[in-house]
Amino acid sequence: MSGEQQVGIVLVSHSAELATAVAALARGLAGRGVTVPIAAAGGTPDGGLGTSSELITQAAASVDQGVGVAVLVDLGSAVLTVKSLLAEGDELPEGTRLVDAPFVEGAVAAVVTASAGGDLDAVEAAASEAYGYRKQ
Repeated sequence: MSGEQQVGIVLVSHSAELATAVAALARGLAGRGVTVPIAAAGGTPDGGLGTSSELITQAAASVDQGVGVAVLVDLGSAVLTVKSLLAEGDELPEGTRLVDAPFVEGAVAAVVTASAGGDLDAVEAAASEAYGYRKQ
C-alpha cells in the first residue's frame, strides 16, 4: 500500500520499553512490508515510568499523514493525558482519536487494518473489537 496515506498509530504506555515492544510486535504480526506509521510514546522524557504530553504530541505528529491518528493507551492516567491533549484542541493533529481497546491485541488489529487501507473508523472498530478475543 505504498504511496497512499494511512492512518497513523500511537501507542502510549507508562513504560518506554513496553510501548516500543508492542509497536514491534504489532508491526511484525501484520506481515512483511507493512509501512503503517506507528510510534511509541512511553514513559517520561527522562526515562522514568509515567506518561508525557510532550512525547505523545511528538509521536502523533510523526505518524500523521492527514487521514487520522489512532491513539491506544495502556492504563488510566495515560487515558487522562490523551483526553487532556484532545480537549486542548491544538496539541494533536486534526483527526486524532483516543481508541478504547486492549493495548496489545488492539494495537495488532489497528496496524493490520491500517495496513490494509482501513480508514480511521475501521481502525478504531478493529482495535475495539479486540475486547472480544477469547483466549480459551
